[in-house]
Amino acid sequence: MGGHRHGPGPEHDFEPVPGLPQRLPAGEQLLWQGAPDTRALALRAFHARKVAVYFAAVGAVQFATALADGDPVRDALAGLSVLAALAATAVGLLVLIAHLSARSTLYTITDRRVVMRIGIVLTVTFNLPFARIVSADVRRHADGTVDLPLALHADDAIGWAHLWPHARPWRVRRPEPMLRGVPDGERVAVLLAQAWAAATGGTARAAADAATGPRPAGAVSPHVGTVSPHVGPAMPHVGPAMPHVGPAMPHVGSAMPHVGSASPAAAAGLAPGGRLAPDGAVAS
Repeated sequence: MGGHRHGPGPEHDFEPVPGLPQRLPAGEQLLWQGAPDTRALALRAFHARKVAVYFAAVGAVQFATALADGDPVRDALAGLSVLAALAATAVGLLVLIAHLSARSTLYTITDRRVVMRIGIVLTVTFNLPFARIVSADVRRHADGTVDLPLALHADDAIGWAHLWPHARPWRVRRPEPMLRGVPDGERVAVLLAQAWAAATGGTARAAADAATGPRPAGAVSPHVGTVSPHVGPAMPHVGPAMPHVGPAMPHVGSAMPHVGSASPAAAAGLAPGGRLAPDGAVAS
């Protein structure tokens, strides 16, 4: 089986399809793939601008204090050199991490699931079948990018730390996977809504909403879909001992099958040696 090179590290060299640990089942169609915008990650996930503002405020206070103590302006400015170096280092590291995160991330939408390949050092792939997604929100930003948080069923859970920074902010007890900083997000939001509705029989209210034109930056649209029943029979778990999506981190690189819990996610994880089943679940 030939592999495709995608991403900065050798752990991606043997992906049969970029962003996917297995080829898609027969009949499943790849609709879209994309990565987060580096600038959007740096500003909204790693808060590089807020850190820069913090150092600027500290520097202003330090400069004003030095002048109040009678120091010459030249000496007051010279005293800011160490602080400026620290600020440049901190902001530079945040931007670098954002760049590496965007470079190693690949979001995939098919007509049956969303797949998130994330992780800078340890690669983790989460499989989110549409039947396990209750709804999706659309959050628009002034830079033209869009965040797409996905709400999972109540009995599904993925650890917030396993998802970050690809998690909805402030949803720690009930973490929600989120496609962050998606360029051309309006088109992707409509595509996701239509695919979700076609796969689950739900009502994609946000599809028509997104098509009518952009909302103000930062606005959150209605849910992409309403709660829908499972497609066909209840989604089978991979074995009787795997009741939850769980905190397990399946498919860590090519040689590390798990990190953390020993019970991988039947609904939101790709078990080692498993394959993507035609109904969007994971088959052993």
